[in-house]
Amino acid sequence: MSAELKEAIRKYALQNACLFGGKANPKAVMGKVLAERPDLRSKAKEVSAAAEEVCREVEGMPFEDIQRAVEAIDPNLLKRTKTERRNVLPDLPVAVEGKVVMRMAPGPSGPLHIGHTRVALLNDEYVKRYKGKYIDRLEDTNPEKIDPEAYRMIPEDLAWLGVHVDETVVQSDRFEIYYDIARQLIDMGKAYVCTCPPEPWRQMKEEGKACPHRSQSSEEANEQFDRMLSHGFGEEEAVLVVKTDLKHPNPAVRDFVGLRVVDSVPHPRTGDRYTVYPMMNLSVAADDHLLGLTHVIRGKDHLNNTLRQEYIFNYFGWRKPSYHHYGLVHIPEAILKTSTIHKGILGGEYSGWDDVRLGTVRALAKRGIRAEAIRSYWLDVGMKDVDIEFSWENLYAFNKQIIDPVADRYFFVWDPEPLEIVGVDVLEARSPLHPDHPERGTRDHVLRQPITVLMTREDLEGLRERGTVRLKDLCNLRWENGKGVYTGNDHGVLKEGVKISHWAPADGVEAEVHMPDGSVRKGIAERLPVQEKDKVVQFERFGFARVETTSPRLEAYFTQ
Repeated sequence: MSAELKEAIRKYALQNACLFGGKANPKAVMGKVLAERPDLRSKAKEVSAAAEEVCREVEGMPFEDIQRAVEAIDPNLLKRTKTERRNVLPDLPVAVEGKVVMRMAPGPSGPLHIGHTRVALLNDEYVKRYKGKYIDRLEDTNPEKIDPEAYRMIPEDLAWLGVHVDETVVQSDRFEIYYDIARQLIDMGKAYVCTCPPEPWRQMKEEGKACPHRSQSSEEANEQFDRMLSHGFGEEEAVLVVKTDLKHPNPAVRDFVGLRVVDSVPHPRTGDRYTVYPMMNLSVAADDHLLGLTHVIRGKDHLNNTLRQEYIFNYFGWRKPSYHHYGLVHIPEAILKTSTIHKGILGGEYSGWDDVRLGTVRALAKRGIRAEAIRSYWLDVGMKDVDIEFSWENLYAFNKQIIDPVADRYFFVWDPEPLEIVGVDVLEARSPLHPDHPERGTRDHVLRQPITVLMTREDLEGLRERGTVRLKDLCNLRWENGKGVYTGNDHGVLKEGVKISHWAPADGVEAEVHMPDGSVRKGIAERLPVQEKDKVVQFERFGFARVETTSPRLEAYFTQ
């Protein structure tokens, strides 16, 4: 690799690493280089290999050094970085400022998880852009899947995400509205009450055939519906069906159930008052119209639902919202299913909805993931209609951009081993709270004989093998007879290849860091001031963590 080529690649590798919290993407870097130097396109393979090599080198640098290196090359690179990350969502079609009405429509089976945040935040971005109205509609028409605490938790999660809700609507308050809509559909001849067993009815749908009840008169259908409302049918004995087109090429769009009977599970809010429950397509269509929705954003998994709901809009002559369906998202390494989590909480497997092993918003907040990072991630993904895999790596990159400049630095030694230091009476350490902000001050330690520090087992074994070490911000040591012999405090030893190790004072505080996989790293940390409680700090050479308590034991949750 020529020096000229390496210089061209390094510039953009550093810029890209700044953009993604220290991790550079060789393909993105290569694209930048070839755009600037089209003469290199004939050497694309060489450029690709060089980009891989340089990106690996850059990723080995501390993030602060990456930022300083970019500024030294060209301060404007950082300005361009900020501009490039201003992810602008496309304009909404036929959107009028002050008239846009959008909604989040969660089912209260539990709190929100990372998958819910996409629709929550995209809607919020648009409502804020157009000075519109945001509705939080709790779709609680399935009593079998309701956690009463979710009525409280979901609004709290939205508030934490920075979503401003103008109106909260609970569907279980609106049953009479749905019954009225059903009556009107019956009177139009667009709905009927079916008493066929579920499976034969579905089979007739698949074959494009009408069930025997489809030709009911409005009078007969109303009588049967009255019987449903007066508890004359049990579960699966009768349903109200909305007519569509039995010859529709998509069997899923053909006649669909609008209301069903549920009498085995009381509703947590309405008890046994209602036993006829609206299905999603009827209640959503009714509410989207009656609440004045202008735009609906949801996943591609709702495409068939949109087609079904449009039949109701057309029957009533209602103006349809503008629909946008984004691609599906696969979220790896995340426990999201509320029924699984709820069972785990009841069984003692999880400590609660904020257990850091989970993918809930509460768990992410407990770990120190910032709401702004989640918002930036979804803005970066945007409204694409292609299916994607969620990238935790990218979320952490956005989060690091936010927390790195504000997180104070401390030492935490896990699996600690003691090391006695001889050959000096007093050692003083003045470590900056943040390397880029000297105005914040230092963490000061004065160690007097007998001097003992704590090192990780791995670092102590490295000292035994190499024979030398520099304890960060403290001193240089030589291994001799099982002790660390003081050899001075000259930083020049680093140029000779001496490794830096972190340490903790023997009078530090016991510390536990809860990891996302459920394990706990135990050790000794510097004593943190009480002001660090609930903040994210960086344990050097370990990672970022959110501090839960500072004394009598330090307890923290690993962020990234």
